[in-house]
Amino acid sequence: MKAVSKEKLPALLEELAKEGTLYVPSSATGDMSRFVPWKSDVQVDLEHNTTMSPKDVLFPQTEVLYNYKFGEENTAEPSPPGSEKIIVFGVRPCDVQAIRCLDEVFLTRTYVDSFYKEKRDRLIIISLGCTVAEETCFCKDMGVNPVEAEGADLVMFDLDGEYGFEAKTDQGKEIAKKIDSHLSKTNKKKPQAPSFKLQANSKGIVEKLQKMFEHPIWEEVCQKCIGCGTCAFLCPSCHCFDINCKNTGACDGFRYRTWDACMFNDYALMAGGHDVRPSKVERIRNRYLHKLLFFKERYGMFLCTGCGRCLRECPAGMNIAAFINQLEEVTVDG
Repeated sequence: MKAVSKEKLPALLEELAKEGTLYVPSSATGDMSRFVPWKSDVQVDLEHNTTMSPKDVLFPQTEVLYNYKFGEENTAEPSPPGSEKIIVFGVRPCDVQAIRCLDEVFLTRTYVDSFYKEKRDRLIIISLGCTVAEETCFCKDMGVNPVEAEGADLVMFDLDGEYGFEAKTDQGKEIAKKIDSHLSKTNKKKPQAPSFKLQANSKGIVEKLQKMFEHPIWEEVCQKCIGCGTCAFLCPSCHCFDINCKNTGACDGFRYRTWDACMFNDYALMAGGHDVRPSKVERIRNRYLHKLLFFKERYGMFLCTGCGRCLRECPAGMNIAAFINQLEEVTVDG
């Protein structure tokens, strides 16, 4: 394995930035840490997982789909595609897993979202394995390897004083060649998986939840929720969106999409005023079943990646890990 000393990391990042737009985790962006475009004066934080995941690099919170004009000739001009590579550096395994989930949603099952695909085709993921698990982390119980992210192009390891690199894809090998002059051989071994204070026993929950759609537990679980949507907006794998238009003149404007959340009371409101999920009970049930059952049935993986952001930031103390553990005590017919 080759590695770079932590002191020389800025020079390596400068080299990476020559290949395209480089995003790095930073805690110097106000109240919320997030992935930002790298510059020499950006404070890179590789010690903590960010408040916001890198999801918005591929799936922006607000994204213009096309500009339009109407009149004697109606025209629609889509947003121009990008050309540079997009390199996301220091992505934690839980967030790499979330990108894999988004790939399934936006790129498979007969439908391809062209706006997502355009960015995904240019994306290079450099992951950073975890050596310490935060108190709200439970990714291992959701099928995620916390040390070596499946789906990353280049895997990075914290080797105590230096970062080791291992290419996993052809793109990763190309990038490894670009930064090779900054690397040297190391005899240090890959770190062991961290110990987790939080446990979430996901074994057998799919089969159990399949029988629990009408279970009274949903009435109990929903009591705390205030419907703020914090969980959905911080979640690295949530992908609900709304589409709106904005007229900027008498005969022109643009259509755009923005993040939405199934926890909002008007999310499932249909034309004519009918709401298929009018209460918190239906909304909480839908969210938890989507994360733990529906997505698993359809794509073979949990939509919850165990990143712990919703546990850490929910103002009402909602806790999906505690719910998973609570299921052990639930009895169901059949």
